[in-house]
Amino acid sequence: MHAMSQQMTEESRGQECDFCGDRVQAVRRVALDREYDRLQKAHNELYACSQCFESKEKRRLGLERR
Repeated sequence: MHAMSQQMTEESRGQECDFCGDRVQAVRRVALDREYDRLQKAHNELYACSQCFESKEKRRLGLERR
């Protein structure tokens, strides 16, 4: 398969959640929020599906146990 065609096919299937591994149409990431700043610190960017994002945000904000 041509590289460009293969890339378009993979993109049409969505992106992979870095937390659960599911392939979804959209992923989310928080990079900046009050005292939380991932824009100034070198790190591996992780992207989450909606379910993993909500769970991670609740833990980050102290609304759910780890």
